[in-house]
Amino acid sequence: MTTTLSPAPPSGDLADSLRTHALPTAAPRVIHAAALLLVLAGIFGLVDLRLAFVGYALAWIVPIWSWLVEGRRKATDRLVTLLVTSAFGLALIPLGSIMWSVLERGLPVLSSEFFTYSMRNVVGEGGGIYHAIVGTLLITAAATVISVPIGLFTAIYLIEYGEDGRLSSSIRFLVDVMTGIPSIVAGLFAYALFVVFFGDGVRMGIGGAVALSVLMVPVVVRSCEEMLKLVPNELREASYALGVPKWRTIVKVVLPTALAGIVTGITLAIARVIGETAPLLVIAGATDSVNFNLFDGRMATLPVFTYSSIMQPGVPPEPSIERAWGAALVLLLIVMLLNLVARLVSHFFSPQGER
Repeated sequence: MTTTLSPAPPSGDLADSLRTHALPTAAPRVIHAAALLLVLAGIFGLVDLRLAFVGYALAWIVPIWSWLVEGRRKATDRLVTLLVTSAFGLALIPLGSIMWSVLERGLPVLSSEFFTYSMRNVVGEGGGIYHAIVGTLLITAAATVISVPIGLFTAIYLIEYGEDGRLSSSIRFLVDVMTGIPSIVAGLFAYALFVVFFGDGVRMGIGGAVALSVLMVPVVVRSCEEMLKLVPNELREASYALGVPKWRTIVKVVLPTALAGIVTGITLAIARVIGETAPLLVIAGATDSVNFNLFDGRMATLPVFTYSSIMQPGVPPEPSIERAWGAALVLLLIVMLLNLVARLVSHFFSPQGER
């Protein structure tokens, strides 16, 4: 004969916590929606800014009400949710402000002329950013060609060959140091390097590519290293068990498995450096004409064009400042496009179970 033990009924505070009252389902949503509308209206200037603070204070009614009705545990949960949401919203304010300002002032400038004309022989109104777009794409492409092989091969050495040796530790330390290098230092390094071969006053696009690659290599190394770490060792061991040499295992097994993450990291590294101004101002210079030759003469880029248009607007200044906002918007759209490409690559090339 078997005896079934019935669970003892909960007692004391536990029973009370399981039988607490609950707030009306729609009430917190309505209060939060009203608070959000007041905050957004105050931020965008539709109402007095003080009403935004009133709206935020209104959101605190929910945890206080919850403490009175539902008890401390549920109220604490609602309070933490409110604090986390507030921090997220606070972080979005600068991004939203930048997007709003650039779109508001840059959109009216965009036109077919703006994308197909350079600033050669243009004074006042007219002209465009064709020369800056060409320079940005060429310099960034050259920097990618320089950085990706160096960064990828370094990451392969660190994961597949270096293990925990002294050289690997030194390389990781130097990569970490390079990650924090100010961009102006990279520009000065490229300038000093090219002065040795071409003399003082050298300005050329390939120099800008070298400067950007100095900033790009550590990002590529770190992203590729982390992706290679995620490849299961079982795949390597299975390949070795079949008699496949190590180099072929890396090429045929490790790299294809980590391909999505590697491409994503490279794309994000490109987005990281494409907006740099200081190193390009030092070594690539600025020009009003289109230059397709990376190895001869100055080359315009979107960041430097924007900087020059703001700092040296000419007379009258309004057309130049308008072109600066338009160039800033185009640069922002390029960065957003690169991030979107990284997301799509990560989605479509990741293993089925990791999407």
